[in-house]
Order: sequence, then C-alpha cells, then structure tokens
Amino acid sequence: MLTSNGPAVIEFNCRFGDPETQVVLALLRTPLVPLLHATATGVLAAQPPVLWAGGAAVTVVVAAEGYPGPPRTGDVIAGSDGEGVLHAGTRRRDDGAVVSAGGRVLSVVGTGADLAAAREDAYARLERVHLAGSHHRTDIALRAVRGEIAVPVSH
Repeated sequence: MLTSNGPAVIEFNCRFGDPETQVVLALLRTPLVPLLHATATGVLAAQPPVLWAGGAAVTVVVAAEGYPGPPRTGDVIAGSDGEGVLHAGTRRRDDGAVVSAGGRVLSVVGTGADLAAAREDAYARLERVHLAGSHHRTDIALRAVRGEIAVPVSH
C-alpha cells in the first residue's frame, strides 16, 4: 500500500493455498522443488535465473453456499478434476466423490497471452465446475482488462 511515508506491506500472500500465489505459480516454468531445496539449503543465489511463461494468469475462487459465514459442506463437486482447478476446501468421500469441506472450496486458474485471454480462460474453466449453491466473483481482472487500472508486469 502506498502511504505518505512510501510503500508499506500490510499482508504477505505467499502460501501455496493463496490465490495470489496460485496465479503466480501458473506461469512458473522452472521446476519448483529444486528452488525450494536450494532455498532450504542456502544455495538459492547459485541457481540459474528462474524461467517464466509469457502472458498472464487469473485465479477465481469458488466459495461454498454460506461463505463467508458458516459454509454448507458435503455437496458433490462436478468438474473438480479439470485443468487449472486447485482444491482448497474439499475432501473425497468413501465412494470417491469429491465434496465441499470448507468455505473457499476451489480456485480456478486460467492463462493466456494477455490478461483478457487469461480472464476468459479462467471463467471458461469455471463454467465446467458445478457446486450447488456456490458463488464466485465475476469481476476478477475486469477493471484491468478495461484499462481502468494498470497492472504492473515484471518477469
């Protein structure tokens, strides 16, 4: 956040389950495990430069009915095995069905040559996911695609 004293960090979104991390990892082309190992062993600086895919990525979170309050759980999710679908609040029943088990159930990640294409891809993938009573934002990246806000790009 920009303050009168300059930039200030108010939150780090860096867990693998954070949509802010999932969208970045969708463009990572360097294998992640060696980078994590190099970090843990103190040799990250000796690694070759990290490689990134060109283009953009967009992540849309699917929430269960009732979220952000107490979510309804146990609903079967169709399409949860699709490409770009990342599980957060799910579990597999004994019969093999994937069901909702939390508030933020899934994230759906789309990629494309630019932000508009990535957004279109994310929402197209989202159309193949079905969870009774679920909801999601329909405006993710829309203002940026329309040019109403700038999106800094660095690779």
